[in-house]
Amino acid sequence: MTDSTKDRVVIFDTTLRDGEQSPGATMTHEEKLEIAELLDDMGVDIIEAGFPIASEGDFAAVSQIAQRSKNSVICGLARAQLPDIDRCWEAVKHAAQPRIHTFIGTSPLHRAIPNLTQDEMADRIHETVSHARNLCDNVQWSPMDATRTEWDYLARVCEIAIKAGATTINIPDTVGYTAPRESADLIRRLIAEVPGGTDVVWATHCHNDLGMATANSLAAVEAGARQIECTINGLGERAGNTALEEVVMALKVRGDIMPFDTSIDTRKIMHISRRVATVSGFAVQFNKAIVGKNAFAHESGIHQDGMLKNAETFEIMRPEDVGLAGTSLPLGKHSGRAALRAKLRDLGVDVGDNQLKDIFVRFKELADRKKEVFDEDILALVTAATEDAADRLQVVSLRVICGTGGPAEAVLEMEVDGKELTATCEGDGPVDATFKAIRAVHPNMAKLQLYQVNAVTEGTDAQATVSVRLEEDGMIATGQSANTDTVVASAKAYVNALNRLLVRRDKAGPGADAREVSYKDVS
Repeated sequence: MTDSTKDRVVIFDTTLRDGEQSPGATMTHEEKLEIAELLDDMGVDIIEAGFPIASEGDFAAVSQIAQRSKNSVICGLARAQLPDIDRCWEAVKHAAQPRIHTFIGTSPLHRAIPNLTQDEMADRIHETVSHARNLCDNVQWSPMDATRTEWDYLARVCEIAIKAGATTINIPDTVGYTAPRESADLIRRLIAEVPGGTDVVWATHCHNDLGMATANSLAAVEAGARQIECTINGLGERAGNTALEEVVMALKVRGDIMPFDTSIDTRKIMHISRRVATVSGFAVQFNKAIVGKNAFAHESGIHQDGMLKNAETFEIMRPEDVGLAGTSLPLGKHSGRAALRAKLRDLGVDVGDNQLKDIFVRFKELADRKKEVFDEDILALVTAATEDAADRLQVVSLRVICGTGGPAEAVLEMEVDGKELTATCEGDGPVDATFKAIRAVHPNMAKLQLYQVNAVTEGTDAQATVSVRLEEDGMIATGQSANTDTVVASAKAYVNALNRLLVRRDKAGPGADAREVSYKDVS
C-alpha cells in the first residue's frame, strides 16, 4: 500500500446483496438498477450487486448493473465452489472494473456445515481463490465468522488466500459478537503477522447485533483496515449491518482524530436513504443517526434558543452536508409549480416535466386538505407518483361506512388492466373491509405479512404512510402509499404490493423461486 492511498478508506456497499437478505426486503429488478445507479453516482467505490448463482433474477441484476456502472467496481458474491465462481464471473465480467468475492465459513461452527476438516477447508480455499484469480485480477476473500475463528487457523487461511491471489481480505463479524477493542486488535495482528499481510487491502464487515457495528468498523480502520463494508440505513439480516451514512459522516465530522478520506458525496445521502427505505419497505426509525427524521430536529426550548443563536450549539454537522435543505420553505395551496420544482431540487429530487405535472396535481390536492405541506409530504408524493405509473391495478375510489356496533363496509372501485370493477365487502374494521374488497375485485392468494402505519408529519391533517408486505408462492413484495386518509393509504399500499407481485410473477416465469439458495450469507 502506497503512502498516497494509506489514508483513503474504500466504501464497499452491500445494500443490494446483504441488505436485500433482510426478510421482506427483496427488491425488483428495476429497483436494484435504480439503487445501483444512485450508489455509483454518490461515489461508492465498490457495489456488491448480488449473489449471481442464487437465482436467474439475481444474475440478471448483477449483469446489467455491471454493464451500466460508470465509476464503481461491481462485485458479485460466490461461495467456495467452482460453479458459483464461474457464474459470478459471467455476471460481472462486462463491468469496467469487475470483482469476484468468494467466501467460506471458517469458525468451528461453520466448518461443521460442509463437514470439512481444517486441512480440507484450507485446500478448498486455495483451489477456489486461485480459480477466481485466474478469471479476474480483483479478488476478495472472506472467512465467514472470522471473529469466532481460532487465531492460528484464521491466520493460516488468510495466508493461503493471499498466496492464491486474493487482493482484498475481508474479516466479517458475521454475528455481531465482537467489541471495538477486539476488532482493532484482530486487524492489527493480522496485518502484522500474516505473511503478505502488508500487500493486500484488509476489509471489515460488521453486523449490529450488539449495536456496535459502526464502532467496530471505525476501530478496524484505525487499526489498519482500509475497506468498510456497509449498507444504506444499516439494512441487513437480523439487526442489520454497519450503516454507510454513519461511518462516512463519522470520518467526515471527526477527521481530527480519524484522518481518513472517502469518495462519498455526502450531500446525496438523504435521497438514497429515502429511496432504499421506500423500495425495501423498511422505514427509517425517527432517531436513527444521520438520516432519521429527528436527526436534525430540536424541540426543547433550550435547544431551540441555542440553535437560533448558533446552530453549532446543538448540531455537529450541517443538514446540508447530508442532503437536507438548510432552511424550510413552507408550501401551501397558493404555491406554484416553480416553487414546487425548487423545493424538489432542494430535497435532491430531479424530475422531468411530465412527472412534475403529475406531482403538482397531487400536491394541489394535498394542499387543499392541509394547512402546510412539509418536506416529508412532498417526498411521499414523489414516491406515490413513481409507484403508480403504469400499474395494472389502480384504486379509483373508496367509500367506507363504519358503525359503532357492527361491521365496517367498504365500497371500492378499481381499474384492472383498463377495466373498471367494483366490490362491496364487510369486515372487522375499515381496513379489513377494504382489503376484502380488493381481493374481491382481484382474487389472489397473497398472504399479508406486514401492515404498518407511520405518520409522515404531525397533526390531525398529517399524511399517513402505510407499508404492506405480501407473500405469494415464495415471492415477497412490499407496497407503500401516503394519504391524509389512512384507509385510502392502506388500500393503495395493498394494491401497490399486488402490482409488484404481478411484475415479479411475469418476470420469474413458471416454477421460479425468489430464494433458491439458502446458504448465502457472508456477513
